[in-house]
Amino acid sequence: MSGGAVSRAVLRHVLIGPPVKFATRLKVEGREHVPPTGPLIIASNHLSFMDSMVIPLACRRQVHFLGKAEYFQGTGLRGAAVRWFHSTGGTIPVDRSDPRAAARSLELGEEVLRRGEAFGVYPEGTRSPDGRLHRGRTGVARMAVSTGATLVPCAVIGTDRVQPPGSNGFRPARVTVRFGPPIDVEALAVRYRKAALLRAITDEVMEAIGSMSGQERSGRYASDVKAELAAQEPSSP
Repeated sequence: MSGGAVSRAVLRHVLIGPPVKFATRLKVEGREHVPPTGPLIIASNHLSFMDSMVIPLACRRQVHFLGKAEYFQGTGLRGAAVRWFHSTGGTIPVDRSDPRAAARSLELGEEVLRRGEAFGVYPEGTRSPDGRLHRGRTGVARMAVSTGATLVPCAVIGTDRVQPPGSNGFRPARVTVRFGPPIDVEALAVRYRKAALLRAITDEVMEAIGSMSGQERSGRYASDVKAELAAQEPSSP
């Protein structure tokens, strides 16, 4: 076993897996829809930082997620520990201040998929600011079309109670992770072309997530809702 494999095993089976499973009483449904090998896109709703921890545990595969470049820029012992945690867990650093970050994110995801690995995507683009399920962005569809990876919808329920919005702490709460049947991209490609195909795939992904999560649908982009809520907050004196 390589050094990287040992580190991943320690992280999953010793440092993270057991305490997270204990604190969340993690319940997994639909794992049979997740292929154990091969290129895989897991498209999920996004309620908490915890989502990126429970999804890999639930599907029993290492799942790469995009993360802030700042996670890899810390100094000292704490910075080294954070870097080890994220690099071992499969986090891919992205500089979100770079205007090219969105395009680069798709390229990074495609690189993971072409290696036959699993990549996690939050089609809403950011954590839900109000608990509702918001409109999906089509990047997830672009990756599915360009790589041919299996596209599995996923619903995470309860992570917002483990780590409430604005909180840096964790509290015990039951979490359920549900996987749905893969999206039939080929069938949609028979009916749609180009931009219409990307939107159709994305909408089907979001419909599947919504039916599994039970969240209210907003029909708007999460970033727009977040900006609107921020504008409504009273300014500091």
